[in-house]
Amino acid sequence: MQNQEKKSNKKILSALLIVAIVIVAIGAYYYSTNAPSTSNTMTSETMNQLITLNGAGATFPFPLISKMSSEYNAANPTIQINYQSIGSGGGIRQFMVKTVDFAASDAPLSDAQYANVTGTSSLHIPFTIGGVVPTYNLPNIASGVRFTGPILADIFMGKITKWNDPQLAAINPSVTLPDKDIIVVHRSDGSGTTFVWTNYLSNVSPDWKQNVGKSTSVNWPVGLGGKGNEGVAGIVTQNPYALGYNEFAYATINKISFGAVQNAAGNFVTPSLESFTAAVQASSTALPNGDSNWSRVSIIDSLSTNTSASDAYPVTSFSYILIYKELNVLPGMDLARARALVNFLWWAVHAGQNYAPPLEYVPLPSSVVTLDEATIKSITFNGQTVFQG
Repeated sequence: MQNQEKKSNKKILSALLIVAIVIVAIGAYYYSTNAPSTSNTMTSETMNQLITLNGAGATFPFPLISKMSSEYNAANPTIQINYQSIGSGGGIRQFMVKTVDFAASDAPLSDAQYANVTGTSSLHIPFTIGGVVPTYNLPNIASGVRFTGPILADIFMGKITKWNDPQLAAINPSVTLPDKDIIVVHRSDGSGTTFVWTNYLSNVSPDWKQNVGKSTSVNWPVGLGGKGNEGVAGIVTQNPYALGYNEFAYATINKISFGAVQNAAGNFVTPSLESFTAAVQASSTALPNGDSNWSRVSIIDSLSTNTSASDAYPVTSFSYILIYKELNVLPGMDLARARALVNFLWWAVHAGQNYAPPLEYVPLPSSVVTLDEATIKSITFNGQTVFQG
């Protein structure tokens, strides 16, 4: 009886063993026919080759840089562009201490900053053009408000404090302005947008030029401070009767009302892609070589006395990429990263310009593209030209 049970158990164990072997064989066959292809191995290798380029700076061009970065990464999955929108002042500081691969700034390097670059030359690459606009929050008045430069300067100096001030009312006969205090809003951080705005105010107001001046950061006579274009936009939208200044894309994206500004021809010009383009076309600014001092380059200065530029918006400016001519001065830089950076910049001033108009930036004129090409071709790593064509 026991022998029979033992034989029966052996048969069961044998059957179970056979079943197990069959299951393993089936599993092996299934895995061999359905296992991940070598593309997964390639993905792992690709991840090992991933290059991240780090940039920081201006909020003015952030919508465009963000779009360019995502589109470039979609076409070049091994290249990621990490751009921190911290303001031109912060971008310039990080550029000067060499903690980023590139910086973006709406203000060119000052004379002192240009002179204090160590180890190599600094390069300015103008990569887009846009405008800074007066943004406001007036209940039931979504559009149609006009400003002159001197009036804007007086508002930001605290000399004009009411929306229905006689000077404002005189240039806005079709708008019933309220008897309310103007809540002035400005940037609290170092900002290229501030540089552009104060450059304009310095041109139209001797008082402003003497007492406040132009810079990425100034001592504001009055007002509330907001960090970044987004900070100013937020304060303006949250406070009825506020007046600030923003890069045009931020105003349009956030659906903030903005005003027309009088130009040197005496016309009140509404900010738009067309009026920014007219400003560029009317500008007589002579651009230096990429490795030269750009501190005196200003579309605003060029337009300040141009009475024939009837359609030009007067607060129009370049925005720049700042980069070193010899890239080996950057910690962690190698030839592969240098080539990735140069290739991205080349793409940005060529195919990348297609993304500018939908975001209300002006594509670079051909003459500026030609200048940028020469600048990008001059970039080296360990003395070797990086650009490969």
